[in-house]
Amino acid sequence: MMRFIIKATIFLGSLFAQAQIKVPQASPKALFTQTVGLTEVEIEYSRPSVKGRIIYGDLVPFGKIWRAGANANTTINFSDDVIINGGTLKKGKYALYVMPKAEEWEIYFYNDTQNWGTPEKWDETKIALKASSKTEILHKSVETFTIGISNIDFSGANLEFLWEKTSVSLHFEVPTNKIAIASIEKTLNGPTSGDYFAASQYYYNTNTDFNKALLYINKAYEMNEKKPFWYMRLKSQIQAKLGDYKGAVETAKNSLEGAKLANNLDYIKMNEESIKEWTKR
Repeated sequence: MMRFIIKATIFLGSLFAQAQIKVPQASPKALFTQTVGLTEVEIEYSRPSVKGRIIYGDLVPFGKIWRAGANANTTINFSDDVIINGGTLKKGKYALYVMPKAEEWEIYFYNDTQNWGTPEKWDETKIALKASSKTEILHKSVETFTIGISNIDFSGANLEFLWEKTSVSLHFEVPTNKIAIASIEKTLNGPTSGDYFAASQYYYNTNTDFNKALLYINKAYEMNEKKPFWYMRLKSQIQAKLGDYKGAVETAKNSLEGAKLANNLDYIKMNEESIKEWTKR
């Protein structure tokens, strides 16, 4: 009898170990990475929903630290140092906490990322950076808590919090210019035609230095035996920025000729429109 009980216990234990029930989480996990300029930003958090409740000032009290999500603490990881509200936040991973208020939020980047929700004991010395941002009222309610990155350009973006009818946006700056120029200078010690083109394109797109952009596109064109029409397109745009519209028109005509040979309708259209515009200058 005892042997039967032991065997039955082992069998049932094995059965329960294998039969793990899968059910959806009330606050599903989210993980995403966004490139801003040349900086990678990774955010991991859980997303609670409104479900007919009053959120701010009730479920999430005003004036209290909140985990900015559900379950384990929300985390954010920057691959480079960033600037927030004039302060430098060193690259690395942080827990993200907020203190909601009716008209403004305080946002904390916290060094300890190993907490389930808010820390049992809040330690001011572990705050890497503290920032504040005004709240905005949304016309349409957001059912599920959302953290996003928006208004992205080469120099920065906005970290956004959206839930119920409240939106909070915190701008951060990334060191794209510093990284890109360092990369350009390093690469151009032994550059290819493509390197010069990329360097020229960067200086042009960021309005950093049109004279350098022209210098590099000329070198790119000289080194490339195929004489790409898109190189000439970029050169014509740079010349126009420098006020050399006559030169820009001549260069655009060369680009147009190459685009027609390649049957590239986009470049044909862009060059024709530019020639028409610059001829009037």
